[in-house]
Amino acid sequence: MDGTVPPAEHLTILYRGPLASCDYDCPYCPFAKRRDTPEQLRADRAALERFTAWVRAQDHPVSVLFTPWGEGLVRSWYRRALVELSHLPHVERVAIQTNLSHRTGWTADADLSTLALWTTFHPGQVPYERFLGKCRELAARGVRFSVGVVGQPEHLDAARRLRADLPEHVYLWVNAAEGRTYTDAEAADWTDLDPLFAHSREPHASRGLPCRTGDTVVSVDGEGTVRRCHFVPAVLGNLYDGSFRTRLKPRPCPLDVCDCHIGYVHLEPLGLYDTFREGILERIPHLSRASGNAGPDKAQPPREGRSLLPRSGCP
Repeated sequence: MDGTVPPAEHLTILYRGPLASCDYDCPYCPFAKRRDTPEQLRADRAALERFTAWVRAQDHPVSVLFTPWGEGLVRSWYRRALVELSHLPHVERVAIQTNLSHRTGWTADADLSTLALWTTFHPGQVPYERFLGKCRELAARGVRFSVGVVGQPEHLDAARRLRADLPEHVYLWVNAAEGRTYTDAEAADWTDLDPLFAHSREPHASRGLPCRTGDTVVSVDGEGTVRRCHFVPAVLGNLYDGSFRTRLKPRPCPLDVCDCHIGYVHLEPLGLYDTFREGILERIPHLSRASGNAGPDKAQPPREGRSLLPRSGCP
């Protein structure tokens, strides 16, 4: 079946394997964590290695965002996968969501024009200076990364301190806390730190709106099951037998609302591909704002001869 359907020009994949263990226990985390057994960890490793091999074998551009239920970078196989994928000539971006509790030295082996990290600071789970130190290490190494916090009232002071202490070019984003309603005054405090907070403040009415998911963006689980995104359960096919390819097409969102950044960023009417451009997966807008100033993104340039600007609606 693989040979009967022309490959996509550029496919963006949100990968989430079976890993569910995390070294943090955030009370506001919506993910149900477990303590993975050795067998579950071996299964996750095998699934990730199979996925990495699939990406390696492709002959068209691919971008990957790892969105694990747990913390991936404390596991050696996620670090190896990121390093390997970053060096593949047809991989335009490889990124992962992480709490940054791991050491940063492994990034020295990666291609920093392709690697990126979406990091989150969780006050109460890690000492402030330890997290800030990791951020400064990444900046010194030239790693492309964003930093974010969940907009809980008790996090505001720490978020302000973090914004003041981070390198100016590092984008600080704020996620609205799940189920929380913000007054205009509260929203203004968070918007002062993240000018794009308005996109997270309220769920987006999405039913019927054109969305890139299911066309140039897909979600893949550890079994290779392909869905349009993490939030729509309908199956498009399987990654490994190629059956998903015939189902790729532009399609409207079937849900009433979309309230997660990794979903709504792909809603076409919001125009967020213009806002983030090459930073779609790692949540870095084209113009970063820090300490009250707007300036160009100072991340590593793309590899010679390669553009990371959107092509045919893809990041």
